[in-house]
Amino acid sequence: MKRNRIPMSLLIILATVLAGCAPAAAAIPPAQTPTTAVVPTPSATATALPPIVLTDGLGTEFKLSGPAQRIVSLGASNTEILFALGAENLIAGCDQFSDHPEAAKPLAVISAGYGTLDVETIKALEPDLVLAAEIISADQVQAMRSLGLTVFYIANPASVPEGLFANIRTIGTLTGRNPEAESVVAGLQTRFDAVKETAAVSSNHPLVFFELDGTDPARPYTAGPGTFIDMLIQTAGGRNLGASLSASWAQISAEEIFRQDPDIILLGDTAFGVTVESVAARPGWGNLAAVKNGAVFAVDSNLVLRPGPRLIDGLEAMASRIHPELFGGTS
Repeated sequence: MKRNRIPMSLLIILATVLAGCAPAAAAIPPAQTPTTAVVPTPSATATALPPIVLTDGLGTEFKLSGPAQRIVSLGASNTEILFALGAENLIAGCDQFSDHPEAAKPLAVISAGYGTLDVETIKALEPDLVLAAEIISADQVQAMRSLGLTVFYIANPASVPEGLFANIRTIGTLTGRNPEAESVVAGLQTRFDAVKETAAVSSNHPLVFFELDGTDPARPYTAGPGTFIDMLIQTAGGRNLGASLSASWAQISAEEIFRQDPDIILLGDTAFGVTVESVAARPGWGNLAAVKNGAVFAVDSNLVLRPGPRLIDGLEAMASRIHPELFGGTS
């Protein structure tokens, strides 16, 4: 396997997919101590809730005075979770990669990613909470905190669906929408279980190559072990060709792909002009079982790389390609 500098197309894909208005209020400075979640306390004279005490994905402990009222979302996955919880009215602004649902696009006014961060725009929006996904570095988080912004870092889930559901519940707590979060999680859990149980019926586990970036077809990028793609392929009843790699996102030689000879090829780079036909036209690729059997398919990379609610959509899409006989896909 050969390594090379990551091309801009791959950076765009990863930033786009992994990234992931209300009246103005004064910024709330970072808080300090932690433990549990919000539990409403009935009162005959007031509706105030107790403080929210949580630890974020960087290990920072927070004590917030109550649910956020004005949020800046840095990461498409965070934005999609907010919309799924019905908390879109709390979003003061989001990063330029937040393009789903359609209603998020007018809010996408913040430049973030590739090492840049438009802090001035964030401060001007006067959020009481900034939700940062892994598109934002730890140094950028600290820079925002040094300016008095309350930044809660949502780490990418280390597991699917457990880690995904934990993030949804966390954002539910931060926005005072715990019941909505539980409802979203319950629906996603049902769908996840249905795919897992149906895929388990088959003893056939096709070898799947997921192409993340074929800019250099002699050394395309793919998804390695422990990635969302790796977990989804396994849950859908397949085997990830990239699972033997040492990195999460890495190049693999065409020779190694030819040696393993995948049963199915899933293209996550069609937005950059890659087509089923162009894959078949690559030197040597026409001899692959997947190409000869017509098992090369386009996949919306936003569904399988953004750790938000649509990750389960991506699982279902993969399952229909890996086991069309079980999931009603086309062979």
